[in-house]
Amino acid sequence: MKVVRIIARLNVGGPTRHVVWLTKELQDQGFQSILVTGTVPEGEEDMSYFAFENGVKPIFIPEMSREISLKDFISFVKICRILFREKPDLIHTHTAKAGTLGRLAGLFYRWFTFKALICKPRSVKIVHTYHGHIFHSYYGSLKTKVFLFIERLLAVVATDKIVVISRKQFEEIHEKFRVGRASQFAIIPLGINLEVFQTLSSKRQSVREEFGASDNEVLVGIVGRLTEIKNHELFLKVAKICKQKSERLRFLIVGDGHLRRRLESLASDFGLEETVTFVGNRNDLDFYAGLDVVALTSLNEGTPLSLIEAMACGIPVISTMVGGVFDLLGQVVEEKDGFYVCERGIGVGLDKENLEKAFSSGLIYLIEDEHLRKKFAKVGKSYVFSCYSKERLVKDIVNLYENLTFQK
Repeated sequence: MKVVRIIARLNVGGPTRHVVWLTKELQDQGFQSILVTGTVPEGEEDMSYFAFENGVKPIFIPEMSREISLKDFISFVKICRILFREKPDLIHTHTAKAGTLGRLAGLFYRWFTFKALICKPRSVKIVHTYHGHIFHSYYGSLKTKVFLFIERLLAVVATDKIVVISRKQFEEIHEKFRVGRASQFAIIPLGINLEVFQTLSSKRQSVREEFGASDNEVLVGIVGRLTEIKNHELFLKVAKICKQKSERLRFLIVGDGHLRRRLESLASDFGLEETVTFVGNRNDLDFYAGLDVVALTSLNEGTPLSLIEAMACGIPVISTMVGGVFDLLGQVVEEKDGFYVCERGIGVGLDKENLEKAFSSGLIYLIEDEHLRKKFAKVGKSYVFSCYSKERLVKDIVNLYENLTFQK
């Protein structure tokens, strides 16, 4: 079976690792797997090296990127050329831009030629994965409605299967925003390479020395692109409040992006120069070994890779309750003043009137309860190792492809 996989860009983040791992591992499962991608725009770090490190050589379309532009038509034409040349059995698109261009090109490839028009279309199957969605918190009301209309239309005319990465995401995309039919959806959680987390704890001392954290300090980290949707401004407000309550706290921001200068300036305005460290992007995962808590302040998520990685490393987590975070944290065990103690972490609802106060209360509660942190570390690690392996992901995708292509 030949699969053409399309993603708009290989920037730093979970979707890049996801598509590279699938492209590589499917080759070993007897598939012909081709990865098509575009250009990483300024302000985002290119992660193409990850593909080459894994022996994957993508086909690059320079005109394709995240933002909407007139170059999108050129990208569409080039994707069509690739499809007519490669003649895939299955087209799998990832993220919004590639999902639109790739599925339209797939529809064109399926029906175009005189023979297809008078007889029957090509038997190629089209799959789309939502790693997140852009139906709230990204754009204004009008633009969001246009994108939602396009997604609903594509689900009807150009998609055989829709993959979501959590139960909560299915509820949002299908039930709340009315995209696709329920029968079109498959819930396939993310998978990661869990082996690398087995030995990270041995690097704790050296990592903490690198960041200048003493043994009695609690190091709280946030991992992700410095972009609006990740809401790092909330993280800094929380750092300011919590620092006033405990001198033992230090904060680490791992990641880069176009908001870095603004966030560094805000940290300075808050008097956090000695409390918050901006690390930038890291090609390794060693920094997790030095952290005591991992936080997430996003306004919208699919399933955040940073929380999965933190839990795999045995680090307790606190997060805004968005997207797949609900699935990661599990059931609410106890509701506190402004936050929730869940099975595997602390959750904070975005609907809180004073969000920074609620998040700060949850973080202080977690830091002061060492027994709870140890419990979260244990149950979180067990949960991730049982549900989020790369091997399980590949198996689920192979089953999806085989079942889909065997359908009459």
